[in-house]
Amino acid sequence: MPTCPECENSLDIEMDEVEEGDVVACEECGTEFEVVGVEPLELARVEAEIEEEDDLFNTEEEEE
Repeated sequence: MPTCPECENSLDIEMDEVEEGDVVACEECGTEFEVVGVEPLELARVEAEIEEEDDLFNTEEEEE
């Protein structure tokens, strides 16, 4: 069973049902991950990408 890269808790992921682009969350720490590969399983943290987009959006609003 895969583990959370943040807290090392077991992730409840059905390996035969997960697809690239799916988002899964750790039940222990709440961190969300996007599935970027299925064989082997590769996860990318979602929050870091969202924070960067929010920063860009806020900067554009301030400039107006």
